[in-house]
Amino acid sequence: MKIVVDTNIVFSAILNSQSWIGQILLHSDKSVKFYSPRFLQVEIQNHFQKIKKITKLSDSEVNELIEILYTKIHFISEEFIPKEFLLNADELTKDVDFDDVMFVALSLHLNCKLWTGDKVLVHSLIEKGFKKFINTQELRGKLKK
Repeated sequence: MKIVVDTNIVFSAILNSQSWIGQILLHSDKSVKFYSPRFLQVEIQNHFQKIKKITKLSDSEVNELIEILYTKIHFISEEFIPKEFLLNADELTKDVDFDDVMFVALSLHLNCKLWTGDKVLVHSLIEKGFKKFINTQELRGKLKK
């Protein structure tokens, strides 16, 4: 099963690696492949100080945790996402958040579900006919089987 992971999922895993989100990302078997655009790394780096403040971890501890999580994700450079999917994703996300375009485009390109905790994004995309989502509880249930 292929799943595109967005920033809020990885952010949650960094903040609490013992949470279900953290456990799923860190300990899923090889039947699940997580993907993300490289843009996720930019977003995480932009929030590095916030992560440090919330977790009360040192720079090296935060970096180590981030690196461990990154080994669980296959990163795709945005230039490899075909323009048709970028345009479609731009149209789907234009009312929500520009930062979500790449995640939706990658989900379209890979023809797989998007794992996000962003309820505003999910609601907006569902209204526009995009329904390729998976939430943490659904994913957890699938992995238990």
